[in-house]
Amino acid sequence: MSGEPELRGRAARLARLFPAGPRRAARTPFVLLVVLLLGGGLIGLLVLNSALSEGSFKMDDLQKDTKSLTDEEQALQRDIDSYSAPDALQRRARELGMVPGGDPAFLAPDGTVKGVPSPAGMPSARDAPAAVRPPEVIEAGAPAPAPGDTPTAATPTTDGR
Repeated sequence: MSGEPELRGRAARLARLFPAGPRRAARTPFVLLVVLLLGGGLIGLLVLNSALSEGSFKMDDLQKDTKSLTDEEQALQRDIDSYSAPDALQRRARELGMVPGGDPAFLAPDGTVKGVPSPAGMPSARDAPAAVRPPEVIEAGAPAPAPGDTPTAATPTTDGR
């Protein structure tokens, strides 16, 4: 006797379905599974790294665009500020023929006039409008041309140059 009990009937039929000796699992499917998992992981990391790099480049481009647009906005705000400065407004008003208003008078709810109105002042020779200068010239500190001066092309000097 071999030391193992002899099987009969149903147990014997079931025992014939299974191999008698120790069996080793096939190695090929396991190796393929491991290789596929490692390859898939590497490809996934590559795709993720590429997507992050692309996002980083887009972010850099957007930051450059934001900086240039901010610079443009600041330049436009400087222009607005220079055009809305009181002296610039007064100069342009005089260029359009406007004169400073006189003393105002107010009409009370009962119909009485409070204050003494005076007519708008007429421009005098000292109030003559200066030559029109753009804000860039004003900011640069260039001297204003004298009233009545007109810009000319090259004015020749006495020595012929």
